[in-house]
Amino acid sequence: MSFPFPWIAEHRRVVRTRHPVLLATILLTIGAAPNTAVTTGTDQATLETLRAADLRLGAIGYRLAHANAALCADRAPVTGLIVHAIDQYDVSEQATARTTFGFESAIAVEAVVPGSPADRAGVRANDSIVSVNARPVPVASGGGHVATRDAFAVMLEAQPSDRPLAMILRRAGQERPVTVPASPGCRTLFELRVGPSMDAVADGRLVQISSQFLERFDDSQLAVVVAHELSHNILRHHVRLEAAKVSRGLLRELGRNGRIFRMTEDDADRLSVHLLRNARWDPASAVAFWKGPGARIDGGIFHSRTHSSAGKRAENIALEIAAIPPGAPIPSVPPIVATRDQPLR
Repeated sequence: MSFPFPWIAEHRRVVRTRHPVLLATILLTIGAAPNTAVTTGTDQATLETLRAADLRLGAIGYRLAHANAALCADRAPVTGLIVHAIDQYDVSEQATARTTFGFESAIAVEAVVPGSPADRAGVRANDSIVSVNARPVPVASGGGHVATRDAFAVMLEAQPSDRPLAMILRRAGQERPVTVPASPGCRTLFELRVGPSMDAVADGRLVQISSQFLERFDDSQLAVVVAHELSHNILRHHVRLEAAKVSRGLLRELGRNGRIFRMTEDDADRLSVHLLRNARWDPASAVAFWKGPGARIDGGIFHSRTHSSAGKRAENIALEIAAIPPGAPIPSVPPIVATRDQPLR
């Protein structure tokens, strides 16, 4: 998870142009965002590269969120849409964004996860979204470059997760209705942050992954990182850390703060085993990750007294895998999920 939640707010302040920020709210993804504001134009090739990155992370987030609906107390429609808003882009870049992504409304489909409910319903990249369940897509005034995106995410999250979504799409000036089948999943947004850092963050509603992870790891390794962060949200660690008054500042590694942080990180590793298994990834890939590439990354969330050593993490994960009963169903709900409402001590 790591703990630097204030970084989320900073990210939202500085980004003006967007690389689609992944809002795989189980219904969407929003796209990736650079670390600092970009004032020069972005060409179509760059935007297509970003589209591919968003789809890659969106597909992993969709697969984990959908397969683990039974573990999540908070659910939302998980459709496999990856969407973005025109005002996520700087004014100087909007013409290129419209040419590349089709924008004929404030919200457009950047990509669609193959085989997802949205894909089966016939939604395609570069469709623009006019309405969802007879509600027009919002166009926010004020509130920054992500205001429209966030308003759309809130609208989607408010839709019943166990019912189909009736959408009106527009393409080349022509509107068409589609019905996306019901597909409940974990209520979590997935966002790609573009930049040189190696950060992965969960804040209860959002999982944010740095683009460096996509450059360094294959999909099975990336799934290990995303499953760990999603586990923090399922276990409500953000809320429980606040209730326990655990410091996220300079004292976060010391004494009680460090002990509780390590406990939440270890618990997220344990639950991630089951998220991976339910999504039909081999959970042993997490053991291999922490014995290999995860152990070789310097700095950031991987080397801190708030986390167990890479070797210890691999050991704990292997023990959790060994404890899974032979023939356990998929999906399965492990006992640790029942701790999500317990105080952290």
